[in-house]
This record gives sequence, structure tokens and C-alpha cells, in this order.
Amino acid sequence: MALNGLSVSLFTSLFQTVEHGFPHQPSSLAFDPRLQIMAIGTKSGAVKIYGAPGVEFTGLHKDTAAVTQIQFLPAQGRLLSLLDDNSIHLWELVGGAPREVGGARREPTVGLQEVRSYCLPGRPGIENCSLPDDYRCGKSLGPVESLQEHPQQPGVILIGYSRGLVVLWDLSTRHVDHVFLGKQQLESLVWERSGKSFVSSHNDGGYSVWAVTSGNPYTQQPVSSTIPYGPFPCKAISKILLRTTVSGAPMLLYSGGMPRASYGDRHCLTVQQDKEHVTLDFTSRVIDFFTIHSVEREQEFDEPSAVVVLLDEELVVVDLHTPGWPTLPTPYLAPLHSSAITCSCHVSSVPPKLWDRVLQAGRAQRQSWPICGGKNLAPSAKQQELLLTGHEDGTVRFWDASGVALTPIYKLSTAGVFHTDCDPADDPQGPDDDPDDRREEEDEWPPFRKVGCFDPYSDDPRLGIQKITLCKYSNKLVVAGTAGQVLILALSDERSDHQVEVSVVDLLQDREGFTWKGHGRLDPRARPGPFPPGFQPQLLVQCMPPASVTAVTLHAEWHLVAFGTSHGFGLFDYQRRSAVLARCTLHPNDSLAMEGPLSRVKSLKKSLRQSFRRIRKSRVSGKKRPVPTTMPTSKEANAALAEQEDVAPVQRRIEPRSADDSLSGVVRCLCFADTFLRDGTHHGPTLWAGTNSGSVYAYALEVPGGGGGAGSSVEALLGKEIQLMHRAPVVWICVLDGRGRPLPEPYEASRDLAAAPDMSTAHSVLIASEEQLKVFSLPKVSAKTKFKLTAHEGCRVRRVALVALSSAVQEDYSEHTLVCLTNLGDMHLFNVPALRPQVRYDCIRKEDISGIASCVFTKTGQGFYLISPSEYERFSLSAKHTLAHLCTRTRPKSQPRANGTHKNQTDQAEGRTHKHTHALLLLPFHPRPSKL
Repeated sequence: MALNGLSVSLFTSLFQTVEHGFPHQPSSLAFDPRLQIMAIGTKSGAVKIYGAPGVEFTGLHKDTAAVTQIQFLPAQGRLLSLLDDNSIHLWELVGGAPREVGGARREPTVGLQEVRSYCLPGRPGIENCSLPDDYRCGKSLGPVESLQEHPQQPGVILIGYSRGLVVLWDLSTRHVDHVFLGKQQLESLVWERSGKSFVSSHNDGGYSVWAVTSGNPYTQQPVSSTIPYGPFPCKAISKILLRTTVSGAPMLLYSGGMPRASYGDRHCLTVQQDKEHVTLDFTSRVIDFFTIHSVEREQEFDEPSAVVVLLDEELVVVDLHTPGWPTLPTPYLAPLHSSAITCSCHVSSVPPKLWDRVLQAGRAQRQSWPICGGKNLAPSAKQQELLLTGHEDGTVRFWDASGVALTPIYKLSTAGVFHTDCDPADDPQGPDDDPDDRREEEDEWPPFRKVGCFDPYSDDPRLGIQKITLCKYSNKLVVAGTAGQVLILALSDERSDHQVEVSVVDLLQDREGFTWKGHGRLDPRARPGPFPPGFQPQLLVQCMPPASVTAVTLHAEWHLVAFGTSHGFGLFDYQRRSAVLARCTLHPNDSLAMEGPLSRVKSLKKSLRQSFRRIRKSRVSGKKRPVPTTMPTSKEANAALAEQEDVAPVQRRIEPRSADDSLSGVVRCLCFADTFLRDGTHHGPTLWAGTNSGSVYAYALEVPGGGGGAGSSVEALLGKEIQLMHRAPVVWICVLDGRGRPLPEPYEASRDLAAAPDMSTAHSVLIASEEQLKVFSLPKVSAKTKFKLTAHEGCRVRRVALVALSSAVQEDYSEHTLVCLTNLGDMHLFNVPALRPQVRYDCIRKEDISGIASCVFTKTGQGFYLISPSEYERFSLSAKHTLAHLCTRTRPKSQPRANGTHKNQTDQAEGRTHKHTHALLLLPFHPRPSKL
């Protein structure tokens, strides 16, 4: 199939490009200090490697088994993974082959591949060693808990058994050199840097220091034993590290060890050095941790600079050089789900000025720090992209989505606009005002410190963000929430103390017979509040009843914002601070919409009645209906076209839905457009709204200075009312100009940022319901063309977008394409306005309901969807605009190759897969500048 003479393959192809976010259900951690790369294994069998920002690799085991341990082969770029099925797998970073996409040749990339797997033998025993009777080999020893190589003598290994026995094993002679007869159940071991002693941690919450001496091959007692949080029973210390410092006092780091009765449910990591003692208190379980320190053998001290802690839900880094040991923000792996994600919004081609101002606001909140000590090596993108995520706790987080690493740059909190029960600001005497409280905190034992940003709880669920829209040219942001709150914010570079103005819009318009049984509205603060630099709230529009906002749209050039809930939609002029329109969309039988989310139980009698009504209508849905001779454009405008045409074999007739189905008044989409609504000669501002019952309302707007009138206030007049015959929910509306192209965004045409729309010929409106796509001509609203997407397997449209797909071989050529994501997880592409199907892709598993619901498209044909609560999968439908890991493998000078020869030049990944039998040293990975 061709588009204007060009093959579709030049435009589109589905690529699953990269994954953004924190790995779901991590289970193991490893670090290569020489290559400065880190690896994380998960319970689903994934292995992820991270280097400098922008350098990420992912491998997946064939079997879905948990990765219990991973270990780098030092300075080789290879690692071993141990699964819970008792198998070991060898992974290697190798170069991939070049590929051809849409007629264009893509550069090869470096990828993570599994090259070999092993099966572990049975339980090993200790040979040539006489032990006391109760330490004999067999089950009495228990499993091996820890293996630690001697820091100064390669091949000498410390083996610790669960029973408490520790042996020093020489690999070259296969002989036990020393035996340490521990009596407490062992958890972990760690060497002191000189190798003269080691530390063991135990299940009773204590640790012991053992001296390694020559002479007597048996050591009965440790040098010292300590239970730091005793004397009451404590939980096990699962892992312990000992690091030497120049100051003389060693640093001790261990996880666990908390008193069982008082703090048995805490997830803690303790850091001790001399008199300094801090217990880092996390909100999720500690998986593993390591320190970043000197590994050169000629160095006398470890001198740790940071500790990296992998938790169930986040990665935390603590600075050990700075007094007080503060936490450091990471350039990636920030938990997307620090509070549950409720919505998302993508902004492409962000203007440089807006980008810099958002970065500046973010710098006031955090300091950038590269996890591996290098510079931010992510390739500079031609266009900056923002991903905005709304969260359950009322925050909106801004992410740099321009490259491989999804980097947090700014966080906006809306909780400060409202009063909540957990708000300390309304306490007349703050917690710091009481010296007794301050003294009690200082004397607290253990010395807890809350660390990390993952917080699964929300102070008030009504704060949850449901919809976000940003105008990148006017720097206006609209955030709508669960309790009917619509916040209009403006970007400011200075701190401000002001009170947010509140306007109430009643969507029910005092209709009788309805009672709201859901949650109440959020109470706005009665006093001025402090707002830091960044997006600051200017106005709060409160919908009544305070139901969740289901749709929102902004037209900054006209200073208008429209919003919809399950009860109706409203239009607000935020420049004049006045409500323009409030329209109730409720059907008389929509009682469930009045009850709210706290009352979800429907009447059994009503449910049965609706079920039988659907069955009766489905039986007669295939019968031919008479076509009426006259039909008003405001009611079922597409009925004639629907009945006069034969149904294609790949389509089926759509079953009509009941008019009194629950929640039929929910507003699903809103759209502003400058188009022809009243007649074919005068165009002006319009507002379009689509509901769950298949109703579409089109209003003509009189906007002072906006091309629609010269009055002093904005006025709205109902111009058209369309009722789709089968009452399928309307999920998307878009107005097309005379050339069949979407209208430009606000300010784009007036500032010459985009081509002006064609106003010389008739416009059309594209309406997408859950079951079909339809194009209507304007202003008569007569149906022109359609495509029924509903299939026999129950296909429903979930997400729709109009994207610009660019040719991969012809510069500066692109076409607008309609993309539909269905509940089956497949994507359908159509050309516009003819609605001819172009191609179909399987993108998301149909069982992944949350992934389908979370999908968001970009204007260039890329997209994001959640593959777990903490990870976005990124994909691209464009053959030209893709994102990939472009990195270079570097071999140092005079490095021996596997065949014994030498090569004194850089060996870049150019499609050659290297098989190694000897150690291959890989320098830190540096991203290659993107050519996309």
C-alpha cells in the first residue's frame, strides 16, 4: 500500500525501543568497580546493566526464574547469573549487526547476550580436613552462605556455612588452610582490606571479628562479638561490609539487626564509624548494597565515597564523604512509582526557554550527581522531550524523555493548595518548637533517619492527579484531580507567597432528584501559602459535585480551559476569572454517577434489567431498519450512512447500547477548534465535548480578541448536538482543515511556528468512538466516511492519536496518520481523512489492561505504556524517529586477544560478535552521538 507514491514501510514500523524506570521486583545486585557498571537482576529473570547516564542494557533468561545472585567477572564486561532453579548463566556484552529500516541503514549497537549456561553439581563436602564431630560434612553444615576471595591473595577463598563454620580454602592446592569454628548461624562474611581479619554477621543480630593467623589451623573464638541493638532479641544481620579509612576508624555497614519486638518491621541499613552512628530507615525491603571505594591493591585504605542500596522499590545512594552522610539523587533509576502513577502526558519539541526554566526550578529541589562518577554522557537530542506523570499523592513529576535514561528534573506538588489532616503547617506549634521533642529525637535509639522517596501511602486520596495538559508556548499548566479540582498554574522563576483564588462551577445546575453520595471536596487553604520557583497555582476551579475529572483541555491563546466529569462539562475563562458554561450530561437513570467511588454497589434488579435489555437488542441488531426520510443533524446524523452501506466482511454491525446505562454522562474527551460551525463562510472558536453515551456537543464561542467577537466576556452557544446511533462512548474528537490536516496548536500559527490551517475550503470533524471512526463534514455535520473497528472478538478502541510519521529516506516529508490502540493491545494505522487502513501491529498483550490504559502517544509516532507499576516501555511507530542504545566498546592498548595477538586500536561494535576465551577488558561505555 502506498501513501502519495511512497511505501508505507518508509514511514512506519513498530519497534520496542527502551525501558524507562525502576526494575520491577529486583532480587539481586552487582557492581564492577573497574568498569564502573552496575547490574540488577529481577524475579522475572531479567538482567539489567547500567553505566553512565544513557548506557543501559537488558537481557532476559529463557526461563522465568528469579535471579538470586549476579556477579561480574572483574573488568571483562561479562557476568554470571544464578537462578533459583539452580542454574548459572554467563552473559556478555557483544556487538550487534547493522539493520536496515525503511530503506535506511542503522548503526550496530552493543547488546547483552547469554553465551553459556551451567548446572550446579550436588552439595560439596570438605576434604582433607579433620573437624569436630558436630561440624562434619553433610546436612549438619548447612548451605554455603558466603564466598569471599582474599583481598591480597587471589585463589584463597573464605567459605562460610550456615551452621557457623568458616574455612579458608586454597584453590591451587584444593586444601583447607584454616578453620574458624563459629557457633552462631552465619549470614554473611566480609574481609578487612589487609586480609588479616574478617567479619561475620549472624542471625541473632550480632557480628564477630575474626583474626587470620598462621600456626594453629583452628580458631575457636572470635576476637570480639557485638550485638549492636541488643540485649533484647534482634533480627538477623543479613549482610555486613567493613571499609577502612584514612582517618583510622573503619566504617561498618550492615542491614538488619533491629530489635524484634519494637522495630521488627523496619527495613534498615546501619552506617557506623567511630562515634557516628546512623540507622537509615527505608520504606521497602533492602535487597542488597555495595560501596564505591578504591580497589587498587597498592592503596592502603578503602576510603569509601558512597554506598548504593537496592531496595524493593527504589535505589538509594548515600554520600559517605560529606559530613552527615546525606543521600544523593541519581541521574536515572528514580522510582516512577514513588507514588502510584495515575496519568501521564508527553510534550514534544519543548522550547529551549521553557526547558531551561524548568531545569532551573528543578535544580533548586535537587543536585545532579552521576552514579558512576563520570559526566552525563547522554547524547544531546535534537529536540527536548518532557514526560509528565501525575501521581496519587497530588504531585506532577517532570522527566527528561529525550534519551535512553528517563531523568527526573522537576517535581510539582499540589497538596500545598489544600488543607489535609496530615498538614503540619496548620499546627500552631510546629514540631521544631518544642525543645523536649527535639531532645527526644536526638536521644532516640536506634538513631533512625527516614531515607528514600518511595511512599506507597497518600495523605488524602482526593489529591490524586487524573488529567494534565501543558501549553509549551504560554507556560500554562492545567492539573485536574480526583475531587473535581482543576488547577491553573503559571511558570515563575521567583518564590511567591499568595493565596489561590477559588471559583466553583456547579455542573448539575441545581437539578432536582440527585444527591451526591461520594467524597467531599478538598478544602482550600484560607491563608496565603509559600510557593517555590516553578509552576505556581494561580486559580482553582472546583467542580461540583466533586467527582473525578475525566477530561480537560486548554487553549492558552483564548485563555480558556474546559473540563469534564461524570456529571457534565464546564468552560472557564481564567483571564477574566469567570465561568462561561456548565452543561449537565446526566441521563435521568444515571444514579450511579451520583454515588461516587465510595459507593460502588449497584441495584441487582437494575443490573438484571439492563442485562435482559441488552440481550433483546442484540437479537434484533442484525435486522434491517428503515431509513427515515428526514433526520435532523442534531440527532443520529450518521444513521443514513450506516444503514445504506453494506458491512464489509472484516467488520460487523455494531450493537446499540442502552440509553440508561450507568455512567452514560461521563465526559470522555474535549476539544477546542477554530472552524466553521454556524455556516460555511464564518469560522470562529468552538468547543467540542464527547460523552460515554455517544453524544457530541459542539458550542460556538464568542471570544474577545480571539476572532470570535468583540464583547467584553466569553459567550458559548450550542451549535450542534450529535447523537451516535449506537451510543458507543466517544473517546476522541479532532477537527481537520480543508486539506485534511489537524489544526495547529494555540500560538503555533500566530507565531509562525506552524503552517496556517486551510480556511478556504470546508472543514471536517473526526469522531472516534469505542467501536468506529467517522468523519463528518462541517458545518452541516453530514457523514462523509467511516471505518468500523469492532470485530467479532470484542475489539474496543481505547486510545486514539493523530501523529506525523516522517519518511526515513525523503527528508522533510511526513504525513499525518491516525493511530488507534484497542483493548486487544493491537494498533491500527489509518490515513486521514479517507480512513483507509494502512497497517496493524501487535503491541501490548491483551491481558495487560493497565498497560493499555496507560498508553500515551507522542506527536512523532512514539509512545509509552506501563509494563509494571514502576516501568515504562517505549515504542516507536516511526521508521525515522527511534531511540536505541548507541554505545562503543573500547579495548585498551596492548590488550591480548583471545588468539594471543595484540590490537592497539579501538574496536567499535560494527556487527562483529566476539567470542572470548581469555579476559577482555572493556573501558567505561560512552554513548555514540545519535544519528537519528
